[in-house]
This record gives sequence, structure tokens and C-alpha cells, in this order.
Amino acid sequence: MNLNKIHNVYFIGVGGIGMSAIARYFCANGKIVAGYDKVDTPITNSLKKIGVQIHFDDAVKNIPLSFLDKEKTVVVYTPAVSDKHNELTYFKNNGFVVLKRAEILGEITRNSFCLGVAGTHGKTTTSSILGHIMQPVKATSFLGGMAENYNSNLILGGDEVSVVEADEFDRSFLKLSPNIACITSMDADHLDIYGEADALEQSFREFANKVTDTLIVAKGLPIEGLTYAVNEEADYMAFNVKINDGVYVFSIKTPTSLLENIEFYLPGKHNLLNAIAALAMADVYGVPLEVIKQQLKTFKGVQRRFSYKLKTKSVVLIDDYAHHPTEINAVEESIREMYPTEKVLAVFQPHLFSRTQDFSSDFSKALSKFDEVLMLDIYPARELPIKGVTSSWLLDKMSLENKKLTTKQKIVQDVLKSDAKIIVMIGAGDIGLLVNDVKIKLEQKYKI
Repeated sequence: MNLNKIHNVYFIGVGGIGMSAIARYFCANGKIVAGYDKVDTPITNSLKKIGVQIHFDDAVKNIPLSFLDKEKTVVVYTPAVSDKHNELTYFKNNGFVVLKRAEILGEITRNSFCLGVAGTHGKTTTSSILGHIMQPVKATSFLGGMAENYNSNLILGGDEVSVVEADEFDRSFLKLSPNIACITSMDADHLDIYGEADALEQSFREFANKVTDTLIVAKGLPIEGLTYAVNEEADYMAFNVKINDGVYVFSIKTPTSLLENIEFYLPGKHNLLNAIAALAMADVYGVPLEVIKQQLKTFKGVQRRFSYKLKTKSVVLIDDYAHHPTEINAVEESIREMYPTEKVLAVFQPHLFSRTQDFSSDFSKALSKFDEVLMLDIYPARELPIKGVTSSWLLDKMSLENKKLTTKQKIVQDVLKSDAKIIVMIGAGDIGLLVNDVKIKLEQKYKI
């Protein structure tokens, strides 16, 4: 596909975090961009401000007339959209070029030197760190979260180097052509797509085989490549790890060098591992180690990835995207590392009926580590309910005594009733839209 000949790009699911990054890219490159999403959000509002036409009612009549010219229009859709979507059906039945998000991303990055970040956990943070490290060499980075340094999920550079999240959902990452890649983790997930964990592992092997130059893997994964680890022998090994005033300070041994007194501000060993993965990829590409060190020091994080919304002596409010038991464990461990003596309230919104069912035992164990839990109903996303799989059912499995179901309408008052100093709101659904309401009321309660 010759991207230069594309005039219009129409997005179905334009407000998605991955989709919106590509929409921004095409806007920046002079294309006419429009699209559909089911709800108006801060992301869709930000897209409107840069000229993207967006509507929220799935009807062919709402598609701008200029986008009905199939010679000039490419249609991009997210796999989360139903096959029965009216607009998607129209485009497919009328001879338009219709591509999944991963396919258009593959086309955009095909002629660039591509660095791909794969893994069931850590993709967004690792790719955001890597994008920040690669910014001085003018890489264009497509992210699955809003990088705080740029307040964007797109770091716009040139066409020669790209950084992408390689998403295993729907086997999307097999549409990419990475030169350098890393795999951060391969825990079972997306079993609604893969059926068995072995099938998921096989897809990661297929992805690994697509890497043309260098593959980097977290030590312990069953795939060959350069390894990285913390306080464990590896090709890239972090050691002498200290925490000074909430900041990691560490040294790292690479295959050829030693770099000392690196500073990194994101809490949690999982984030330290993400930083080492990004460092390793950038080092293999050829970014000077001193540049990498400076960029790690100035990385501010990713929105909804252990994001501090309040950080005072009276109360701390943290917002996190965690939606898998492994991620929830990582959040809990990070909080205990930073606040070992404080009471912690977790407000959790499960994401997907299938994931809740598949990992109910692990969810119950992970959530029971907190001191108090408030749980919202399951966010369905692309799924229909599964009989018997509810938040109440999951809550009953938890060994924790201080637990309660809540609703979006009652969440603020339930949080205010708690005497926990540390409050963490976790989930991949629309819980993130409730965080600001909680923040405002906590500020009033504690006179902040």
C-alpha cells in the first residue's frame, strides 16, 4: 500500500487508545481524518480539537460524504468492534480498503526501522519509556497510553525509526515487521481469543520469528534472546538498586559496558524491569548510554500506570490500568514498597466476563492482599454476560473481610467513608473516568 496516495482515513473506534494514536499520526501528515466511537471522552475531544470529525451514533448516514469515495478512503477498525457494526458492514460490503488497527500500523512502520514491544504486561510503560529514550533520534512512537512527558499517545518524529506496542490480542502483533523487539512477559491472558495458554505462547514464538535483528526477553521466558533482569545474571542486569526519596538509583551491566547511578522515578520492580527492557532496546539500536541515562531520569510516566492523582501527608490517590491478576499483584507490591505501614483501599472494576471467569482464583488472591476492597460491576467491553460470572461472585471468593460491592453512583461516598490513607483505583474499563470525582471530594475532605 502506498500511504502517500491515501487522502481520507476513517476510523471505527477512533477513541481507542491505540486507534487515536494512529489518527493523530495521519492528521499530522496532512490526511483528512474522521470516525465513529460509541462515547464522547477526553480522547475524542482532543481529536476534535485537531480537526477530526467524530460522531457517536452507528449509522451510515453519519459518515461524511467525502469518505464515501472508496478510491480515496481507507477504513481502519479496532477488533473490539462488533462484526454487526452498521458502518463497518457497509464499508466491507462496498469494496473499500478495510484494515484492522494492527494492519495499518504494519503498513506505516514497514519502511521504517521498527522497535516493537510485546508482552502480556508492561507493553505500554516499556514502549513509552523507549519512545522517550528514542525521541532525541527522531523516532515516531505509537503508544497504548498517554505519556506524561508529551500528554499524548503519539511521539511524532521522522519516518526512519518507529516504536510500536506489539499487541498479542487477536494476534495483532503478527502484522508487524520489527527489526528489534522485546518480550516482557507471557502470562496467560486473552483466553477468549486463544483458548489455551499454549496457543498464546505459540503466537509469541511466531512473533519472535518475525524479528529480523535482535530479540530481547525478560529472563526466565521460554524464548531465546538477549536477557534482562534485576539482581540476577543476565545480558542486561540491574544491580546495586536503592530507593532514595522514592526514586530508584541503580547500576546496569550491558554486554559491553557498565553504567552507574541511573535514576528512575516510577515505583515498583515491574517498572524497573520495564526501564531495563527499554534501555536494552535503545542500546542495541545504538543510542549512547549517557543519552539513555538522561532520558530515564526525565521520564515522567504514563497516565493510568501508577499515576499519582493526590500525594499528600494526609491521603494518597493512585490511578492504575491493572486488569490482570499479575498486574494487580505488581501494583500492590509497589504500594507496599513505597508505603509499608499504611492502610490501603483498592477500588477495582473487573474487565471482561471471560477474563474474570478464567482468572477468578488469581483475582481473589491478588485483591485479598489489600486492606480494604470496593468492587464495581464487571466492565463488559466487547462481551456479553456469562451466567454466574459477576462481581458479587468474585467478591465471595476473596478471603479479605473488609470488602464491599459499590456502584458508579456510590463510589465517591464509599471511598470517603474509608480511613485508608492510600487509595488505588484499578481497572481497564471506565473506572478511569471516575477518578477525578473521587479526587475532588478527597481534596474537600482533607482540605487540600
